[in-house]
Parts: sequence; structure tokens; C-alpha cells
Amino acid sequence: MLVIAVLLGGCSVAKSTNMTDPPVIDPVIYTAATHVGYTETGNRQELKKILGVDPVRTQWCAAYVNAILAMHDIPGSETVSENPLLARSFLAWGYAVPYPEPGDVVVFPRGNKGWQGHVGFYVRSHIINGSIYYLILGGNQDNSVSYDLYPAKSAISIRRYLTSYEDL
Repeated sequence: MLVIAVLLGGCSVAKSTNMTDPPVIDPVIYTAATHVGYTETGNRQELKKILGVDPVRTQWCAAYVNAILAMHDIPGSETVSENPLLARSFLAWGYAVPYPEPGDVVVFPRGNKGWQGHVGFYVRSHIINGSIYYLILGGNQDNSVSYDLYPAKSAISIRRYLTSYEDL
């Protein structure tokens, strides 16, 4: 299990009840982490295959989240929006939760227009100078698949998909 943690570059683990339990790594985060470092120019063809859009010509954060969800047979924002390439299409996806868990989808504002935004997968929280930041794994973060910190207070919504009755 140690090898997996190293490969994920410090990905968060969740749902371990005590220190002797093996860590449970969110499968969505694990899959998304396999693309960390892909850039829209250096890995353009690979990303086009994953995303279904050209990352050089399209804002692709929502396309990346939808692609990763599809790899896990989880319906994406195309099931709830006519504009699944918009980050804010995820505002109608899944259900809102007050606090994130690894693998949750987090929507942030971007720009000065109400339709603009950014979306990615929550990995874990950090406290920096007394403020909470979310470590987000997403696409189109500095034109690549990467981890980046976002102020928790700026999150528009934290969304979770109900995958089983155990999640209730």
C-alpha cells in the first residue's frame, strides 16, 4: 500500500477507522492521478482521446471531470445539463454536501461572468495561515492535469454522487 501512496504524490486517504486498518484510496482520485502532468500541448492527442474535445481549443476542466467519472461508470454532468463542458453544469449534478470527502466534485467561480467556473476533484484540506484550502485534482489547472490549492470559502458547491445505499 505504501507504493500506491507514493505514486499518488500524497493523495489523501479516507475512511480508515484506525491506524491498523489499510487506507482506502478513492478510486476516482486514483484514476485522475494517473494523468497528473499531462499538458494540453505536450499530451494534446492523449487528452483529446480522454476528453473528447481538443484541450487547446476548449476550456476542459469539466470535460476532464466528466471523462474520469465515465471511466467509473458514473453519469456526468451531461445527464443534468445541456452544457456539460461548463464547470457550473456540476451545480445540478449529484447532491450538495456541506463538507468534502476525497473524490467529491467541487465547483469554484472563475472570471466575472455568472456562467464561468472551475471544477475538480477534492483530495484533502490544508490550513494555511489560519485559512482552509482544498487541494483539488483537476484538468485545465495551468493548462495541465494537476493538483492545486483553492480557498475553501470560495467554493460554490461541493457535490457527491450517490453510488450505493451505503452512502446514505
